[in-house]
Amino acid sequence: MELTDRFVFNLKEGIDNPAMDIAEDAERVSDPLPRVCVLKREEGENFGFHLRVERGLPGHVVRHVETFGVAEKAGLRNGDRLLEVNELFVDDLEHGEVTHKIQVSGPQLCLLVLDGEEYEQAVAQGRDLKELASAQRGEGWKPPRLCHITRDPGTGLGFSILPVEGEKGKFTISPVTGGPAEKAGVRKGDRLIWINGAMACELTHSAISKMVKKCSDHMTVLVIDSESEKCYVRRRMLILPAMANAQSMPYRPRRLHLEQGPDGYGFYLRQEKTSAGRLVHMLRDVEAGSPAELAGVKDGELLLEVKGVSTECLSHEDVVSLFRQSGQQVTITTMILHGQDFYTKLGLSPLLFTEEHSPAKEQKEKLASLEQSAAVVKLVASPAEAQEELWVEPNIRLCVVQRGTVGFGFHLGCIQQKPGTFINQVTARGPAESSGLLQGDVIVEVNGQNVEDECLEDVILLMKKGETTLSLLVVDRPGYECLKKNRKPITAEKVVKASEV
Repeated sequence: MELTDRFVFNLKEGIDNPAMDIAEDAERVSDPLPRVCVLKREEGENFGFHLRVERGLPGHVVRHVETFGVAEKAGLRNGDRLLEVNELFVDDLEHGEVTHKIQVSGPQLCLLVLDGEEYEQAVAQGRDLKELASAQRGEGWKPPRLCHITRDPGTGLGFSILPVEGEKGKFTISPVTGGPAEKAGVRKGDRLIWINGAMACELTHSAISKMVKKCSDHMTVLVIDSESEKCYVRRRMLILPAMANAQSMPYRPRRLHLEQGPDGYGFYLRQEKTSAGRLVHMLRDVEAGSPAELAGVKDGELLLEVKGVSTECLSHEDVVSLFRQSGQQVTITTMILHGQDFYTKLGLSPLLFTEEHSPAKEQKEKLASLEQSAAVVKLVASPAEAQEELWVEPNIRLCVVQRGTVGFGFHLGCIQQKPGTFINQVTARGPAESSGLLQGDVIVEVNGQNVEDECLEDVILLMKKGETTLSLLVVDRPGYECLKKNRKPITAEKVVKASEV
């Protein structure tokens, strides 16, 4: 038997002993390193990536990063896992909530991501991902603040703005003690980042002074303390309104949860034109004691979302369909009419500032005690129409769509926790309409392949492979839910001929 040399620890040499260093290097495990990706898109451009939840893979997975697209240029890579959206930790949020935060963020977006392999290793090691993400900011970091300042007749707005000496494009804002600015959240020595929709770094001190003088009775500013600003400079990150604490913002949208009563929700939905000429969806004639009133719906409010789907670009019929597809419960987002003009002038989406609204306990008890509600759900598909029968026999169709000069002529949609991708919009006199596709149809098959369990992104990719022709097996939503409830298969053999429809 051969004997190898044995290392004897030398107390005098201590940890400087080379043999000790080798052992420590072999056992050392490097910490995962999250990356900051700052994305900025132009009008009409998308961010150039998909976000998915995949079977067998933890986290929100980045996929289909477009070559030379906004995301790729910002450093986003296929397989990355998303940790934060605009400084908010999202790894523990539902996928639909994460995508919603990205959609309402506007043209600029800051993402914190971790390489796919590093993410899986961190999860396997039981690492605290939230702590890992927050460590990038360092100690003492505080988020920026959006402060809405209302002019006082006696003291005015109550703040002064001065340029930072030796730093071009940087300004400090200091409030008058006890004045409107201080009450709105501005603190002495804060850095001014953004003012009434404009980035301060792009303005001169003279231009800012003119803005302040010209403002009527209120002004909105984005501010941050000087130490926290250094954190963003170090990480080369933009400071955006979407990252801010916005407690003082007015006209904040409310997310309401409605449960259908025996006769419905109890309000009218109308499409109306505002004084500015914009078409909006309004909630009208809220019935006293109805489920809508008890949930907090107020007459004359704007309807911004249904089930997380924005109503901004939808027709009246599209919005009605979203309600009808929601079953016995629906979540809506509302805001008073004045809020639209306010957020439009600031260039911000009001949905950034949505707050959850919970009705009082006694209201819930009152709703539960209503055995027979006099409220009527009055969701009319057109002004001349009062009510329609919502449930019909399943209408299964095989629609062959030929690509036209501007595409297939339809848009897809999906609702979180609802099975099936559906036809969200059909272009009038387009190829889809000619083939028999109807708004609200659930897609069962694409070119013979079942897609009921596929996510929206996969359905879109499959359709892109169809080149100039698509064969779609579809069924109306009520019919789809009826067939699923009774566990009946949906196949091409059950197609209803056009003459029978």
